[in-house]
Amino acid sequence: MNGLRTRENFEREEGERLAAYAVKSAESRGRLVDEIDHPHRTAFQRDRDRVIHSRAFRRLEYKTQVFVYHEGDHYRNRLTHTLEGAQIARTVARTLRLNEDLAEGIALTHDVGHTPFGHAGERVLDGLMSENGGFDHNRQTLRVVDWLEFRYPDFRGLNLTQETREGVLKHGCEWEHPVPVPPVRPQRSLEAQVADTADEIAYINHDLDDGLAAGILDFESLAENRLWREAFESTSDKAHRAGGSIERAQVVIELINRLATDLVETTAARLTEAVPGSVDEVRETAGSFVGFSEGVEREKLVLKRFLYERFYNHPRVLRMTRKAERIVGELFEVYQTDPALLPPRVRERFETESPVRVTADYIAGMTDRFAMEEHRKLQDPHDLS
Repeated sequence: MNGLRTRENFEREEGERLAAYAVKSAESRGRLVDEIDHPHRTAFQRDRDRVIHSRAFRRLEYKTQVFVYHEGDHYRNRLTHTLEGAQIARTVARTLRLNEDLAEGIALTHDVGHTPFGHAGERVLDGLMSENGGFDHNRQTLRVVDWLEFRYPDFRGLNLTQETREGVLKHGCEWEHPVPVPPVRPQRSLEAQVADTADEIAYINHDLDDGLAAGILDFESLAENRLWREAFESTSDKAHRAGGSIERAQVVIELINRLATDLVETTAARLTEAVPGSVDEVRETAGSFVGFSEGVEREKLVLKRFLYERFYNHPRVLRMTRKAERIVGELFEVYQTDPALLPPRVRERFETESPVRVTADYIAGMTDRFAMEEHRKLQDPHDLS
């Protein structure tokens, strides 16, 4: 018996295993530039691998989630956040009989357009680009995978499938894009919706974990929230006796499990009631099939408000946020005033692309540490490097 599995084997297995409303690799709408199929990987497996091997993906290691990289080795960064979200997306998709390779690929791709310093950098660029279409990290992600990565001789970007590109483009594209943009439908694929919700589960829980580890949050104030309180009460006595990092980790694990379980059970019930017969039927249905039960959704929003009030707006976090906003804003101003300070490969693009958009691309691609170092070199009159 030949143990070698081919792409055709994988595609045939998907047809037997996945639900009617799941996206099948063999039915992909293709890529912007036609390519020969891989003999042993499906289209979506290939997308996932291309993203992981990209420079933009590697740079996520030094981009902020909440804490800037130098504040500690064990806090999440944008890369670890992405990996945690992708793991949840894959598990949820598998449970719902969706295409887990597509859901994972979308989750791994969704943040490669993020700026340095997380949402603080994004807000600054959006304001500075307000007269030129604005800036949004989801739309920048599509720009990265369609245009800014350079790895292939026959096309720019990564030439991902239409399904993966649709999945990362949440709100349409409001600025000029160099290639055709995926059409906006009433819903995206279920795999894209799963990736979005998995991302939310991941950041809520790891931000709680990091906030507790940093001493900014505490168990007593979190007990005001029903979701956290129920997770705490369901955690084993052994974990509570251990205390410290073990207790914290076990409560977070329980909360992730509760959210993911409610998500798959609620989504499965909605799909059973609606019985969409195809992916296109899903896309043309208003609203969203993937989501939490009413009670959990309400309590999840309470928990998110708690994070905004007690964690993201804590003085320790805000101090770095304000510094980050100043760094990104001043870099943009300096490069606009004196483009000669930009690398030659960046200035070369001015001949065919908008200089202001190219400048935003360059800054958005920076890691936290590169942005801080560039700012230091440009702003410190005593630095001659």
